[in-house]
Amino acid sequence: MPDPAASERARDRIHALSVMCVLAIASVVIAVLGATPARVSSRELMGDERTPGEAAFIASHRGGAATAPENTLPAITAALAAGFDYVEVDVALTADRQPVLMHDKTVDRTTDGHGRLSSLALADVRELDAGSWFDPAYAGTPVPTLAEFLDALVAADGRAILELKGGWDAAAVDAAVAEVAARALERRVVFASFDARTLALAATESEVLSRLLILKHLPSDVVSAVAESGARGVVVSRKAVLARPGIVDELHAAGARVVVYTLNNDTQWDAVTALGVDGIVTDDPHTLSEWQSAYAGP
Repeated sequence: MPDPAASERARDRIHALSVMCVLAIASVVIAVLGATPARVSSRELMGDERTPGEAAFIASHRGGAATAPENTLPAITAALAAGFDYVEVDVALTADRQPVLMHDKTVDRTTDGHGRLSSLALADVRELDAGSWFDPAYAGTPVPTLAEFLDALVAADGRAILELKGGWDAAAVDAAVAEVAARALERRVVFASFDARTLALAATESEVLSRLLILKHLPSDVVSAVAESGARGVVVSRKAVLARPGIVDELHAAGARVVVYTLNNDTQWDAVTALGVDGIVTDDPHTLSEWQSAYAGP
């Protein structure tokens, strides 16, 4: 029988190679078209690179999933009001290619509906109750659209990491970029994705909007992948960073930032803070903020 671990490593290598190829092609296209992007710098977007022991910026996972239904406006507005550095949300496409805030491929876990999001039209999704599963007090809370989320971001003068779930086509990426640009949020929003083609399309649609590669595993040539793609850094799993701690300094040397997901206790926070990672995605931003005040450097 095939070795499952070997098969997974092979898939990771193939995925890493595809990331590099697609994003490198995007950078060549931009150069050929003569674009001169007025890009947001890593420092402007996420601050100076952290040193070991220094507090990382906090990204509130799925809006504010610990205090309200994930990826809903109550969770998002609470996180923004609390003043965390970033809110992180998941954006996926409905059957009619409309962007809404949803993490799972199906609506079953976080709404009273059933089925794959990609098979439901926006009108159907908007009728779902996305709050009762969390607490009866949130009964009737709808699934937000990307436009509603961006309006909340403008009102709070906040920053956001938008994970684009699955594969997006050029029309969907163009529409999302247009929504961001219409609100003058290009310098306060970053697109992130596991899908290299989606990020490549974002690179061709906007000269300003920043991008982050999301990686479960770190390929050996991740520094080159980030540099060639013009991404501002990576969002990476804790296990991958701890298995290869030197990558933090390597990416910093290349001007990139390192964001780690999704850490919810002091042992995890301490381990990555000691390496000097730049950002931590967490379900419990309040407790992380308190922990940083007590144990992390300024």
